[in-house]
Amino acid sequence: MKLTNKYGLPQPVVTALTRSEYTRGESNRSITQLIDAPRVRILKQEHHDELTEDVSEKLWAVLGTGVHKMFENSADDSHISEERLFIEVDGWVISGAIDLQKIENDGVIVSDYKTTSVWSVIFGKIEWEYQLNCYAALVRRSKGLKVKSLKVIAMMRDWKASEAEFKQDYPKAPILEIDIPMWTEAEQDVYLDNRVKLHQQAEFERLVGSELPECSDKERWAKEPTWAVTKKGNKKATKVFDNPEEAHAFAKEQGDAFEVIFRAGVSTRCAGNWCRVNEWCTQYQKSIENS
Repeated sequence: MKLTNKYGLPQPVVTALTRSEYTRGESNRSITQLIDAPRVRILKQEHHDELTEDVSEKLWAVLGTGVHKMFENSADDSHISEERLFIEVDGWVISGAIDLQKIENDGVIVSDYKTTSVWSVIFGKIEWEYQLNCYAALVRRSKGLKVKSLKVIAMMRDWKASEAEFKQDYPKAPILEIDIPMWTEAEQDVYLDNRVKLHQQAEFERLVGSELPECSDKERWAKEPTWAVTKKGNKKATKVFDNPEEAHAFAKEQGDAFEVIFRAGVSTRCAGNWCRVNEWCTQYQKSIENS
């Protein structure tokens, strides 16, 4: 990957932001790779040397790593900190680095540290559920231990005390422990095994020259089109609707000063290049041509 320094940060800062201690060990794929779209993973692999990232974009990941290290160094004898586990699934060695395990008589509490946003805590992220349930399967299948609960320890970089004081649904502290829904053992195994099969099939299709499987709407962070009723001349919508009939009916009730504006749906991850590979993605390029 090519690194840039668009904002002229001093060398000690650049060095700190680009130092990496991450290792996946002797495994074919990690859990975090498996829960992502095969198309994204394979395109990143194929175009790794062409990818560009500015060092400033690494700030939050590096701070998150620092927080991990701080907690790892503070763990007591009742916890297992930063343990990478391995299992074999359909010929692949799969690994995952589990931030924290608390071993109790009736099972293991698996926790993951997340440096994240308030928005993610309020609305939740399905990826956390996928990841933690795969970690539960890792613990069970590699260590023979039952997992009793899953948790995310969320550190919110944009938390504001003033919002917490007056908003009922706002997180009450900048760091919170959040319970993550735990699936049955059978559901965990089926999901993990199916993800491995999906990625293996994608690699085979690429090998024989076939097109990669397309990313789902969920993987593309797709938003449906909407119809906004606005007062003429205003940018801010008075009300937003999911279908045009309701929008036009509401606008008519408001009077001639209001109009309906169509807002096209957008795949946020693709359009913002959060996947980093949209320029090589045929699915994204076709969506631009058809828009």
